[in-house]
Amino acid sequence: MSHSKLAQLKKNIRQFEQSDAKASVWQLINTIPPLFILWYLAYESISVSIWLSLALSILAAGFVVRTFIIFHDCCHGSFFKNRKLNHLIGTVTGILTMFPYSKWKREHSIHHATSSNLDKRGTGDVWIMTVNEYVKASKLERLQYRLYRNPFVMFVLGPLFLFFVSNRMNRKDAKKKERRNTYLTNVSIVAIAALLIVAIGLQNFLIVQIPVMFVAGSLGIWLFYVQHQFEDSYFEDEAEWDYVKAAIDGSSYYKLPRILQWITGNIGYHHVHHLSPKVPNYHLEDAHESTPPLQQATTITMKSSLKSIHFRLYDEDQKMFVSFKGVKPLLKESQHHVMNQKESV
Repeated sequence: MSHSKLAQLKKNIRQFEQSDAKASVWQLINTIPPLFILWYLAYESISVSIWLSLALSILAAGFVVRTFIIFHDCCHGSFFKNRKLNHLIGTVTGILTMFPYSKWKREHSIHHATSSNLDKRGTGDVWIMTVNEYVKASKLERLQYRLYRNPFVMFVLGPLFLFFVSNRMNRKDAKKKERRNTYLTNVSIVAIAALLIVAIGLQNFLIVQIPVMFVAGSLGIWLFYVQHQFEDSYFEDEAEWDYVKAAIDGSSYYKLPRILQWITGNIGYHHVHHLSPKVPNYHLEDAHESTPPLQQATTITMKSSLKSIHFRLYDEDQKMFVSFKGVKPLLKESQHHVMNQKESV
């Protein structure tokens, strides 16, 4: 993309970067109260039908995802113009979604600054190995990676690790402000859970909260995973990496049915978000529709996105994701080469 086109693209996007206080407040109203109401109805339905309670819990999980999008926008400073208000709402919605605001804000900023950069992987993103790295890795490293990329581990055990381990701990060199925010989030989560257990009993609490937490966590990981893990996604070494190409070619447009688009806070327009994190979620669709270059991003649907489960390794030569099965010949060739070297010695 030429400098003139890049300048024009940034200019087109700039008009959507302003938050709208009324739209933000309305989103809080149509998200947080419904979450509380559905959670309560799921509890009240236990005595009527466990299946009805489960259905309501799943609906509540959808609103947890929507709450997370508000939290996510606050982390980018795009939900409100006021920085302190973003911090306050971000911390509260972080408690509701079990994410520490300050810690996640830092990690996610790194993700945006390094997305699709092969030399700067490891913070705030999904573990990706290239074909060459995988072939050269030890058997233990390959086993660890295969376990990590297993759908059961990623989408079933992943949420448990995220909620109960990763999100509850600070990094060793975390600043005092970040540490305090994590402690506040942890204490608040425990306090709310304790109050609910006292009020409705441990069994009833778990019957409602486990499905809510599990479904919301799995959906969240899936959305994050699928929008960077499509077949011809963009990845480059530091020397060749380009921020705009990483945004438009390295992030997809996840075309979802209207109701799911609403529940997920338009995060399907991920390419727009990566190009300009300052665009609040309720302006993402307008930015996409009003900017033709953004419409060139890879579009995936619910059906086509399922293919991403088989994309395990990034092939730097072919510039695409491949499956584990696709690298078996290379592994055999590498093992054969190693054996020949040993025999020659």
